[in-house]
Amino acid sequence: MKDLVSKCPVENAMLVLGGRWRILLIYYLLEGTKRFSELRRDMPKISQRMLTLDLRALEEAGYVTRTIIPQVPVRVEYSLTEEGWGLKTLVEVLGECGDRLASRGYVKAAA
Repeated sequence: MKDLVSKCPVENAMLVLGGRWRILLIYYLLEGTKRFSELRRDMPKISQRMLTLDLRALEEAGYVTRTIIPQVPVRVEYSLTEEGWGLKTLVEVLGECGDRLASRGYVKAAA
């Protein structure tokens, strides 16, 4: 775990939720339980390694649960924990902020 540089609680959250993909993973898991391949389809620009690392980090932080279903081939599903669902309001506020930035031409829509 990285050392904190301030006493700001936002920094604590950013250590776990920061980066390009983690909030997006929460966003897509708000739709419901998903398999690894479904998350890859939702975010085609994320590498398999980064998706694995970010899912593990979110699982370790208690936001995501990983369920292994014993079948052939083995099926692995990811879903939000109660703590993960607690981030719903944060994700919605970030989405509204993103819409405002896009409407002002500050960011480009995905191609």
